Parts: sequence; C-alpha cells; structure tokens
Amino acid sequence: MKKSHYFVLGIDFGTDSVRTLVVDAGNGKELASDVFNYPRWASGKYNNPARNQFRQHPLDYIEGLETSVRNAVKLSGVDIRQIRGIGIDTTGSTPVAVDKNGTPLSLKDEFAEDPNAMFILWKDHTAVREAGEINQKASSWGGVDYTRYEGGVYSSEWFWAKILHIIREDERICDQAYSWVEHCDWIPALLTGNTDPLTLKRSRCAAGHKAMWHEEWQGLPGAKFLEFLDPKFRGIRGRLYRDTFTSDVPAGNLSREWAGRLGLHTDIQVAVGTFDAHSGALGGEVEEFTLSKVMGTSTCDMLVAPMEKFGDRLVSGICGQVDGSIIPGMIGLEAGQSAFGDIYAWFKDLLMWPVEQATGNMDQTLAGKVREELDKNLIQKLSEAAAAIPAAESGIIALDWMNGRRTPYANQSLKGVISGLNLGSDAPGIFKALVEATCFGSRKIIDRFLEEGIEIKNVMALGGVAKKSPFVMQVMADVLNMPIKVARSEQTPALGSAMLGAVAAGIHSSAETAQKAMGSGYDMEYFPDAENAAVYRQLYEKYNRLGEVFEQELKNEEE
Repeated sequence: MKKSHYFVLGIDFGTDSVRTLVVDAGNGKELASDVFNYPRWASGKYNNPARNQFRQHPLDYIEGLETSVRNAVKLSGVDIRQIRGIGIDTTGSTPVAVDKNGTPLSLKDEFAEDPNAMFILWKDHTAVREAGEINQKASSWGGVDYTRYEGGVYSSEWFWAKILHIIREDERICDQAYSWVEHCDWIPALLTGNTDPLTLKRSRCAAGHKAMWHEEWQGLPGAKFLEFLDPKFRGIRGRLYRDTFTSDVPAGNLSREWAGRLGLHTDIQVAVGTFDAHSGALGGEVEEFTLSKVMGTSTCDMLVAPMEKFGDRLVSGICGQVDGSIIPGMIGLEAGQSAFGDIYAWFKDLLMWPVEQATGNMDQTLAGKVREELDKNLIQKLSEAAAAIPAAESGIIALDWMNGRRTPYANQSLKGVISGLNLGSDAPGIFKALVEATCFGSRKIIDRFLEEGIEIKNVMALGGVAKKSPFVMQVMADVLNMPIKVARSEQTPALGSAMLGAVAAGIHSSAETAQKAMGSGYDMEYFPDAENAAVYRQLYEKYNRLGEVFEQELKNEEE
C-alpha cells in the first residue's frame, strides 16, 4: 500500500477543547476534524480565577477523546484499516495525582469533586510561593542547581511547584497519591492500556522543560534535593521515572478496549505525547533558528538549533532547553507569555459587563441576540478603531502581566498595568495599548535570545490570533521590526501530532521527513512599516522602564 493511502490522527488537547484531525500521511491533506468543548470546564467548575486556580476533570478529556475521534473519522470517510498512527499533544505542564494503577484520583468516588485531585492546568498559578522556594533552594542548597537547563528560573506553572503546593495544601491527596503524571503522558498511556506510572513512557518534552529532567544528573532531580525541598517528597523519585522518550517513538499499540471505544483497530501505533506548542512548531514546519510563535490564550515561543551549532551554552531566563523536545536530534528552546489572547478576552469581558447588566430586564430573546452580536463583533470593532489610531497618539502604555510573566525570568506574582490614562482615553485607545503590550512582551523574548547570542533567522506565527487578527499581526511585525510568516494550517498542533504519529507508525523515517511530506506551508506574510517601527522602538523603551519601576516596587513591598 502506498504511503499516500495511509492516514494518521492528530489529537490536540487544548485549554478549552480537544480536536481530532484526520490527515493523509503521504501529502498532509487534512481530510476532516472535529472539536469537543469540555463541558465541565466551560461551566467554570473547579476553577477559582481570583486565586489563579484552574483545574480540569479527566472526564472532560475522556468524553472529548471518544466523541472527537469517532466524529472526525466518520466525517473523513476513510477506511479505518488505513489508519496507522495516532499522535497526541496537550497543554502543559498539566500534571495529575494518580494511584498505583495510574488512575487519576479524581476518577475515584471519594475525590470526584476535589479540584486538587484533578489535572492542574498549565495556567494554574496557585504555586507561586512553592516556585519561589524551589528557586531559592536550588541555588543555595550546596549541590547541583537543577534549574540550570530550565533557564535558571523555575515557574509556578510547572510540575514540581504544582505538586509541592497540592501535597502541602491537601493531606488526603498527599496520602493517596502514589505518583504524578503529565496530561501528555496519561492520554497515550490510557490509549495503549499501560497506565502503570512506573512503566508508561514519559515525554522528553514535558520532563525536560517542566520537571528539571536531564541526562547530566541521570534523570529527575536527586532524592536528596527533593527531600531538602520538603520531607513530603521522600520516596517520590522512585515512584516516577528515569528514562524519557521523544515523541516520534511509539508508546504502544492502541489497546483492544480503546480500539472498541473509538471504532478503530489495534494495529494502530500511538506515539509518545508532547506539548501543544511543540507539536505546533513541528506542524508549522519550524526550521533551525526560526522562532515559532504559537499565539493563542498565551504564547509559546519555540526555537530549534542543531547541537553542533548550539554548543554547550546555557540560555538564562527562558523555559528550558531540551535535547529532542521539538525535533529529535536538535536542541529545543522554549519561551513564552503567560497571557496573550487572554488579555484581549479579559478586556472584552470588562466591556460586556454593563451590557449584561443593562439587558437583564429586557425580553430575554432580544437580550440574548444583543449580547451574542456584541460578543461576536466587539474585538473586531475595537481592532478596526485601534488600527486607525497612530502609534503613540493615545499616550497609554500597558504591561502584559495580567497572568504573571513567563519569559524573560518567570515571575507569576507580577500584575498587569495600564498607565497614561486621562479623561480622553477611550476603549479603542486602551485596547491598542494592550495589543502593543503583548507585542512588546514578544519583543522581550526575542531580545533574551539575541542577548545570549542565539540567532533568529525568521519568525513564524501560528494559532488562533495569528490566523484571525491582521491588526495584532501588523503591530507585532512593526514592534519586532521583522517579517512574520503565518502558517497555512489552522490546526498546526494537531498536524504536528499527526506527523509524529506517522513517524511512530513507520510511515516516515523522521520528523523532518514527515514535515517535508505533510507540511502545508504559509498563506500570508506581514512586513513591518518603517515609520511605525521607529515609533515603537521608543514606546518599547517606555514599556521597559515602566516594567522596571513596577517590578522593583513589588520587590520593595515583599521585603
């Protein structure tokens, strides 16, 4: 059978939903997709935004997996016997407490409504104090600094900080949690029927970027350091893992149970899982020294470099450098912003509040139509009005730290700022300043790489914001003063996962070969406006000064 007659599934677990994409492994044609929105998440269950607590129930994942796969395969019309591989990506770091069988505690009756027994979503920042403690102790305990390949700064968004917070806060979880598993590891384990936390295959991507795993110290941080962090960590290293695997490696065959639940067959190879931004970079055809910006609710900025060109340098202030985390055989570097599209959504919700209150006593059919129309068009109208405002005219400068700062130098205790307001300030002017702030945050990431001598040849954008907002993308090009290509596929994480599934199934020999065969290229490119770029250079300096003043003030308050 020809390669063009083989098909693979890319399954992308995002923040709000899971998407299954059916792809022709020979040419990358996207035949069908289906999206399942997580019902418990959509209702706001188990979350407390005021505390930065964001948890997801595994039933949302399980129901979404079954529904989206069945629907996508049915829509594609392909013969299931021709489906050979499945690749999976998820958000991360999104760990969960499991028992000895690898069952998340929240799937047990006694923990079914306990948020601490659920998957701790990437954007959960309840562990700020624990992250600070890890940073302080890693640099002062007298042994190896296990953060050295994590950019030198550990984040509350990551594996160990989250676990430490939960086991300190909840004695029941501390007592009942045998081990902990990342979302991207648990889904392949579930599908292959091997959820044993001691033997399931762990993702190099998740372990290296979020759990301080490195070959230099034979895996995870040493037991002495973990016990130094907290005696509650005693014995945990032996209940986790030593080895990790790149995501082109098979985790195993689809189990009989899940073949039946998905309407597929057991000859399908399931690849080791990865994170959505990493598979997105692969699906967007990232090349060496190309910065791949996944632009959605947050951003994840990915860069790959050949080992012989990267050498033994350490890049500080980023979210890790890991051998093979994006493309096996290359160093993968990660950075990002804790909030991007989330900031625009926050501002929209802020403006929608009086509308919702004012329409409360109206005929509900009419009120619903009014709210729906505004909700659908508000960002577009703000973008059009903001685009008409010359750069620097509003005098407003904002900081994009509404959900803390991921890069450079992770600090999730930081808050957003909007400065320079006066009685003439209006909604489009504030929105423009928020967009500029998110773009300035992206510029800080590029500067961090350049300051470390890392070359950036090109910038590639993918994700919802990149595809849907020409205004944001033009401001980004002006602020970076670099052209930005936008990937053609609207589903690059799922496409990248499908590529990895094709390699795991033996259809393609490597991730690069799969990229060449299955990539969809670019469909647009934004070029900087020289006049705007000059103005934004000055505004960027104001953004930096404002950030320095505000961050110093927070330090003074903490002291």
